[in-house]
Amino acid sequence: MARQDPISGLSVVRTGTVWIRPEHVGPTKKNVYLWLLTSHEWTKPLPINAYVIEHREGLVLFDTGQDRAGVTDPAYFPRGCIGFLYNRLNRFDIGPDQTLTRQLAALGHHIGDVHTVVLSHLHHDHIGGLPELSHANILVNDQEWSAIKRPLPALRGFLNNHIELNGLHWSRVRPEQLGDPSLTPFTTGHDLFGDGSLVLLPTPGHTPGSMSLIVRRPGRPPLLMVGDLTYDADLLAAGAVPGVGNKRQLRKAAAAVNELRLRTPGLAVLPAHDPEAAKRLSASLKRPTGQQ
Repeated sequence: MARQDPISGLSVVRTGTVWIRPEHVGPTKKNVYLWLLTSHEWTKPLPINAYVIEHREGLVLFDTGQDRAGVTDPAYFPRGCIGFLYNRLNRFDIGPDQTLTRQLAALGHHIGDVHTVVLSHLHHDHIGGLPELSHANILVNDQEWSAIKRPLPALRGFLNNHIELNGLHWSRVRPEQLGDPSLTPFTTGHDLFGDGSLVLLPTPGHTPGSMSLIVRRPGRPPLLMVGDLTYDADLLAAGAVPGVGNKRQLRKAAAAVNELRLRTPGLAVLPAHDPEAAKRLSASLKRPTGQQ
């Protein structure tokens, strides 16, 4: 008897648009603060994606996008020298219909339907929906949570006043042995619901606790949501890493993902800011297992 699919739907929502520096996308040999202070160019507009998974245990989000307050509230980002760096780092365009709540409603979901939130990492363009999610279980890597407690978190991209909100229900994930050869070279991770359909994999480098999520369904090609491990799936496939983060860890994580891709026919890689991610997801959902 064929195994029943615990997932009934997969979608991507776009919570606005971001422009970043080309060196941010990478590859670059420059130190992050050097290119941040000297770069004169911006990328083309990039999406701020979050992924929506309709699982039998409840509605799951992978990331929550950017809060629209980032463009409407002058006090959202830090001021002073740190604020200057954030202004150099990115620019946003987020319309009133691009909030997480409005985007979910366009798919027929209410924000209150969200059961579980998985955060790839805790940078501001991935945690923007947190103020609307006090009812949900929010998962973050334990190493990521520890990172925000270190000195000067804002200089490392963590705006703790938008993370540590009152009333949120946090669960800190500590990767455990998986015992699943099909996920080689990954040996540790976290099976979200114990059915093998949604497994969190450690992919540190962009931040200390960055996580990716592999989605596996019977009779369908698997998907790998990678957050900001890359901004371009083709660059990742070529082994190139972004200009932000620990380069050694990024290369190791990229190599692991590329090995998994070779071992897993049809695996589609979905970054948070890749302009082709939505098309790649749509194509994957229409493709039988085993087709490239």
